[in-house]
Amino acid sequence: MPPVESHHHSAPHSHSHGHGPAAPVSRHLRKVIAAVLIPFAAAVAVGLLVLWPGGAPPHKPSGVGFDQPTERARVTKVAEVNCADVHAEQQPQPPSPGGQPPAGGASDKGKPCQQVTIEVTTGENAGRTFKTVVTPDALRHYTAGQDVVVAYSPKAPKELQYSISDVDRSLPMWVLAAVFALAVVLVGRLRGVLALVALAASFMVLTLFILPAILQGSDPLVVAVVGGSAIMLIALYLCHGLTARTSVAVLGTLASLLLIGLLGSVFINWALLTGNTDDTTGLVHGLYPDIEIRGLLLAGIIIGSLGVLDDVTVTQTAAVWELKEADPSAGWRKLYGAAMRIGRDHIASVVNTLVLAYAGAALPLLLLFSIAQSSVGTVATSEVVAEEVVRTLVGSIGLVTAVPLTTLLAALVVSADRRERDVAPGGGGPGGGGGTGAATGGGTGVGTGFAGAGVAGGPVSATVGRQRRHGGHGRRRKR
Repeated sequence: MPPVESHHHSAPHSHSHGHGPAAPVSRHLRKVIAAVLIPFAAAVAVGLLVLWPGGAPPHKPSGVGFDQPTERARVTKVAEVNCADVHAEQQPQPPSPGGQPPAGGASDKGKPCQQVTIEVTTGENAGRTFKTVVTPDALRHYTAGQDVVVAYSPKAPKELQYSISDVDRSLPMWVLAAVFALAVVLVGRLRGVLALVALAASFMVLTLFILPAILQGSDPLVVAVVGGSAIMLIALYLCHGLTARTSVAVLGTLASLLLIGLLGSVFINWALLTGNTDDTTGLVHGLYPDIEIRGLLLAGIIIGSLGVLDDVTVTQTAAVWELKEADPSAGWRKLYGAAMRIGRDHIASVVNTLVLAYAGAALPLLLLFSIAQSSVGTVATSEVVAEEVVRTLVGSIGLVTAVPLTTLLAALVVSADRRERDVAPGGGGPGGGGGTGAATGGGTGVGTGFAGAGVAGGPVSATVGRQRRHGGHGRRRKR
């Protein structure tokens, strides 16, 4: 009797090796996750229906700041004129801190002014022309054929009803948006297309629900929680699929958002922040006195943190799933440790990104404080800066907490799921099953193996898979 080959495998070769999408989870885990997320999604849907504003409330433009009607116009002629002839004078420039004369002051002196003729192209007065004078020291100059945006003041005298408020930069902005969309699609392919669809859906929720609902007088915090949750559900499931991996990321994001909302509420009240720190906020509060400005500040913190939270939770969940695919025998502790090493690098980069983003947005303000030579403590505790500090630190705490929380949840889910899914019918252990195989040739050989349990029956053992592939050589030769 020829010897029977003996091979021992620790697990059957029926599992995935991670070359495709993540395998679906077991029915039991799907029920557990659904029991948590379905009521949450239903509550978000009910909140959308109850708070749906039906559009922003109508009001008469005040003509202050951005609250004024605008029209499109085009520069038809630019002529150089003597500034004295058109009664235009340059604004005096303050001396520099070192006592030096302002840069460019001498070079601009004596230069002619520009008399610009503009034709209104939209609105009830389309075709009307008016003139404006641009001094040499102005930051913006115009050329013939250039498109501009003009503000309209119907109550002003006819010759003063229109004035240039900005340039029309629609073309470069649309080109930049097209380049962005093209880059996303070329690199992300189908996922990139879905990401753009999710971006459009998020913008619709923001403009059709969140902003009008706040203007209608609804609590900004409640509106931000409901609208942010809707954006989270749409974006995550649309981009990453209706899977358990996405659901774990949703749960991690939700828990972190709740923490951010709690911390933000506590520190906004403790630091006595009003949220009314700039002209825009003051204008909004003046037009709509019923809006709770402090709640608007907290709503901004929640919505601003949502996008980065999605990135962190999805990345950590994907890391756990891929680590499990690479090492199916890894337990939840090993997966958690390996994924947290990835998460710590992610935390460092994300926190730095947030701080630099807020610093970049507030750079002119920081420059003013530097000029005033105020102490660091005075600058940091002033309401304008303290508001940004609270926004940054509360959001960062939520991001930092999201990493271990989401990683732990993903490790527990994927480990429990794989142990349940790898048990074969009639299995002999948590990781495999038992079976027998027979080989007949010139003689008879019998081998028994328990895959996963690591026990070989007798001195001769073989796995089920190999016996099925190689067993019965004698019968095939007889046929």
